[in-house]
Amino acid sequence: MGNAAISKTYAEINARIKSGEAVVVTAEEMVDIVRKEGPEGAAVKVDVVTTGTFAPMCSSGVFFNIGQTVPTIKASKVWFNKVPAYGGIAAVDAYLGATEPAEDDPLNKIYPGEFRYGGGHVIEDLLRGKSVFLEAKGYGTDCYASRKMKKEITLKDLPYALLCNPRNGYQNYNCAVNFSDKVVHTYMGMLKPKCKNANFCSAGELSPLFNDPLYRTIGIGTRIFLGGGIGYVTWHGTQHNPNAARAANGTPTRPAGTMMVQGDLKQMSHRWLKGLSLLGYGCSLAVGLGVPIPVLNAEIAACTGVGDDELFTQVVDYGYDYTNGIARTYGEVSYADLKSGTIVVNGQSVPTAPLSSISKAREIAQTLKDWIASGSFMLHEPAMKLPGPDS
Repeated sequence: MGNAAISKTYAEINARIKSGEAVVVTAEEMVDIVRKEGPEGAAVKVDVVTTGTFAPMCSSGVFFNIGQTVPTIKASKVWFNKVPAYGGIAAVDAYLGATEPAEDDPLNKIYPGEFRYGGGHVIEDLLRGKSVFLEAKGYGTDCYASRKMKKEITLKDLPYALLCNPRNGYQNYNCAVNFSDKVVHTYMGMLKPKCKNANFCSAGELSPLFNDPLYRTIGIGTRIFLGGGIGYVTWHGTQHNPNAARAANGTPTRPAGTMMVQGDLKQMSHRWLKGLSLLGYGCSLAVGLGVPIPVLNAEIAACTGVGDDELFTQVVDYGYDYTNGIARTYGEVSYADLKSGTIVVNGQSVPTAPLSSISKAREIAQTLKDWIASGSFMLHEPAMKLPGPDS
C-alpha cells in the first residue's frame, strides 16, 4: 500500500478546491496515475478521486409528507398510482418503497407474479413532472376526522420528499449463472440454463466502495452525488458485511459493505433515478450514485489506483445454490474479464452482461469531478466512518 508519509487534511483539500487549485481525477484515471507515479507520487499529485455507479438498487425509497386535508386526516393507508406506501408513521407522512408493485398491475392479472409498475416508477414519474393519483385512508379520530383523501398531485405539490435508501452502492457482488436445466428469472436478470450466460452488477474500478475498501474516508455525513443531486451517507446500509473475504490489496472478493444514503428528491433528476421492471422478479429502481474519495495519504492513493484486473468476485449458481442457501463458488473472476464480454466457467466459455451501466458510471464520476473542479462541491469529513473489518 506504500507508506503514509504524505498526509493531507479535509480542510487543506477543501481550501484547494475553493481556490481552484485542487487536482481531481476519476477512478479510471487514477489507475493509470498510480501505476505510473506509484502511490506516494499519486498522493502528492492528486487531491480527490471521483467514483460512480448506476445500477438497480432495490433497497431504495422515498419519505413523503403528502399535505393535510380539511378536515384533517391520519393516513394509515396510502397509495401512489395504486402502489401501496407505508403509512404507519404519523398523520400524513408515508414511505414508498421502490420494489412495491401496483395492486392493479394489468401484467400481474395476465401473468401472476409479473409486474411492470411499482414504487420505482412512481418516483421516476414524479421527477418527470407527471401527475400521480394519491389516495389515503384513515380510521378517524377527534383530531383527525377525515377518513378518505383522493387527489392528483405532482412533486411540486408535496411539502416534503426525501429519497432515503437503506442499502445502496454494494461493495462487490456475485457473478450470477444458472446450472439448472431451466431458465430462471432473478434480480440479476434472466439466466439461461446450463450456464449459457453470466450476469454481473458492479462498475468495478469506478465503484465507490471499491475505491475505499476499508472505509477510511466514507461514513456519516459524507457528501455524495445522488440521483443527479447532492446527497449524504447517513450510516452503513443493511447487509453491511465488512468482514467478507478480502484480497491482499484490501478489496473484498465477495459482497461486503453497503451505504445508507439520502437526499432531497426535489433536487434530483429522472436521468439518474429510473423505475425498472425485471422479468420474473418485480420492480426496482436504478440509482445514480457517486462518492468523492479524498486522497489523504499514499495508502488511500493505492486503494483508488486498483484496476479491474485486480478486482475479483465469485461465480455463483442462482439455479439451485443461491435459493437453497448453499455457499458454493464456481470460480473467481476479475472485473477485467467480466467487462471483456466472456469468462471461463468449468472450462466453458460463457458470455457476460452487466446490469450496472459502465457508461453512466463513467458519466457520474466525470460530473462529480466537474462539480469539485468548479468549486461548487466541497468535501464533508464524516462524523463517524463506516464500520470496518472486525470493528
